[in-house]
Amino acid sequence: MTTPLVPLFVKLADRDVLVVGGGAMASVRVRQLVDAGARVTVVAPDVREDIAGTAAIVLRRPFRPADLDGAWFAVAAATSAVNREVARAAEERRVLVNAVDDPETATAYTGGVVRRGDVTVAISTQGRAPALAGLIREAIEAVLPRDLARWVTVAEAERPAWKRDRVPLATRRPLLLRTLNALYASDPCETSASLPHGFVSLVGAGPGDPGLLTRRGAERLATADVVLYDALVDPEVLRLAPRAHCFFVGKRAGRPSVSQRTIERLLVRAARRGKRVVRLKCGDPFVFGRGGEEAQALAAAGVPFEVVPGVSSAIAAPALAGIPVTHRGLAAGFAVVSGHAETTFGPLLDGITPDSLTLVLLMGVGARDAIARRLLARGWSPGTPAAIVLGASSAGTFTWTGSLRDLGAAPLPADTELPGTLIVGAVAALGRAGALTSSVTTPAVAGSTGATP
Repeated sequence: MTTPLVPLFVKLADRDVLVVGGGAMASVRVRQLVDAGARVTVVAPDVREDIAGTAAIVLRRPFRPADLDGAWFAVAAATSAVNREVARAAEERRVLVNAVDDPETATAYTGGVVRRGDVTVAISTQGRAPALAGLIREAIEAVLPRDLARWVTVAEAERPAWKRDRVPLATRRPLLLRTLNALYASDPCETSASLPHGFVSLVGAGPGDPGLLTRRGAERLATADVVLYDALVDPEVLRLAPRAHCFFVGKRAGRPSVSQRTIERLLVRAARRGKRVVRLKCGDPFVFGRGGEEAQALAAAGVPFEVVPGVSSAIAAPALAGIPVTHRGLAAGFAVVSGHAETTFGPLLDGITPDSLTLVLLMGVGARDAIARRLLARGWSPGTPAAIVLGASSAGTFTWTGSLRDLGAAPLPADTELPGTLIVGAVAALGRAGALTSSVTTPAVAGSTGATP
């Protein structure tokens, strides 16, 4: 570990700053410094026009040590040799230098910055990994509320009373936290994360991986009092609802389950008791999730609600297996069909022209033989590429690829309870070829021979 840095926020307004260099990186620094109110002088033989139009003074010549005289701060954004010359001259004058992409030469480092009004958060890796600082900045920016500037106003307003009453510093933080919470209690719709009581959110949990849950879905879980969740929802997703009572209401084929009408009554009852309720469904609530029925029941009961869409497995499962549902020259469209019962999927499959688009069947793994026979009887080519994806985005994900003639007898892992997606169409061959396989997960893959690695 290198010697720790002292984090400082420096006022440079109306102070002289020298920038040595006239290229792209110098342009970034000049813009930052001018935004901070600094009087910027740029020295370089060649200077970009955007710099020339922004800096207070531009000297189109090589750097001279005397250029640092009177400067409060310096930026070296030239060649390594020139940067070292600037650093030596600055050291003699006790001027701090930020050397761009040259951490050994620098005595000051810029960081990844998040700004919300007068709140500034800066991240530094001591010049070792600027890209990592940028990623951390993006993560922090995603977490901080958009109305953070309002927090500053509130906190500033509280300070005079604390000083007058001699409130100890250790006591001020919990007092401030209570005041900030009161902002949203009195104005619950001010931010997207806060909702009125007696409200239901129909939230799509995506294909399984908590990382594929939407930000709004995560916000609703964080403020939920009650969560009614489906089978196959990842337990890690439920951790996003730390203060909620979570109830399992999932349905699995051939097993006792809570009826749909009972689920609707539970939603209405919890909302009428003033609870913030999340109905958490795998995939998207309106894609074979019966979310439409729940929305109708809530509307009929006069309960306010919203729909938070999720990433449907109909698209996500093929994508995570490297299979695009549409592909130029192969498929200009796709159809999503429930494979739960032949009385449902049979007429739909009969109405589709063979080999005309990509077929995606959800809940059809158990009926894959009947589905394959139906398509072959309808005129689909036996050699049509096909795939089965089990547990898309989960740790145990499994993919089989082959042809339609082998789909019905495709070998699958024993005793698996993973949700499955069938894909039939020319695009399934792209996953088999591995040309578009996702780098996020490394699924187990079986070919048409049934050999599993």
